[in-house]
Amino acid sequence: MPRAGDMRKPLDKISIYIPQKKADQNVLERLRRQGENKDRSINYLVVEAILQYLEREEKKR
Repeated sequence: MPRAGDMRKPLDKISIYIPQKKADQNVLERLRRQGENKDRSINYLVVEAILQYLEREEKKR
């Protein structure tokens, strides 16, 4: 819930849970490496991946 005077949208932050079944795929370590290679944050990479997914899925409609 936003604090008084905070005009941000309620969904401006998300948290991602990596299921145990996927944990052995080293998701966070792989993201860290990609971020270092591209000089980008993990957050940037994740947001870009989400946007690409949404664009791809919305084109299917």
